[in-house]
Amino acid sequence: MTQANTRILFIINPGSGKNNTDWASIIADYFKVTQHIVKLYELTKDCNIETIKQEIKLFRPHQAVAVGGDGTIKLVSECVMNTSIKLGIIPAGSANGLASELKINADNALDIISKGFSQKIHLTNINEQLCIHLSDIGLNAYAMKRFKYQKVRGMWGYFIASLKVLMQNPKMEISMRIDKKAVKMKAEMIVIANATQYGTGAVINPIGRLDDELFEVIVIKKISLQEVFKMVFTHKEYDLTKTEVFQASSLAMHSARKVHFQIDGEYLGKIKSLNVEIIPKALELVVPETLI
Repeated sequence: MTQANTRILFIINPGSGKNNTDWASIIADYFKVTQHIVKLYELTKDCNIETIKQEIKLFRPHQAVAVGGDGTIKLVSECVMNTSIKLGIIPAGSANGLASELKINADNALDIISKGFSQKIHLTNINEQLCIHLSDIGLNAYAMKRFKYQKVRGMWGYFIASLKVLMQNPKMEISMRIDKKAVKMKAEMIVIANATQYGTGAVINPIGRLDDELFEVIVIKKISLQEVFKMVFTHKEYDLTKTEVFQASSLAMHSARKVHFQIDGEYLGKIKSLNVEIIPKALELVVPETLI
């Protein structure tokens, strides 16, 4: 295969985001002056993972590009993980955490896809669901639930939601087995992190790497302005009395009460137990050349 005859399937979620960007036209215009072989496939309301897999099987792409938010990326990832097909990203959703992590935006995404540089990354299996980016229990997941029903959107809306839940979120009593190590502690929030940062740019996991064979468990024992400032601005080491980071290849966690839970920005209700396993080198991502 040469770069000139790369087959690229763009899987477009027309319901992603709230702007009116015509990605189908933009993609077609960009690639009509290249020698790539391109096909556009728009998701419908009744589509499912099997219909997408069938489209991939018929076209046989070298790249499958998710045009949408984190939910669209997760859906396409489930179709191409553990195959030779690379996953490309065009961030077109209201939540674009993985794209932000990889420094991919609406202005550079098509150039990155055209060049086709790639990197294999690990994923995690959390309670039999795929996680690509970040999952958490506690405060942030609860804020996501509240944010969904708010009239005020964007960062300000999420800030308001966070303030509302901060006083309603009692500490969790958690028992964990991290690989072979048993840990018990109280926490306001626990993050299971493949990546380093949320879509807001807040660095929750400063030691994280997408291309190793470990994920991180970030235990936030106490929310403090000082620790939040580190996450958002300075990225300095955490105060271990407030925030502790563990590295793991497996995790079993149990909470004394049901707690709020989210994976990759999707609120999934309340749970008492989590089981996490690493899936090494499961996905080949198309990334900027500077990340190779």
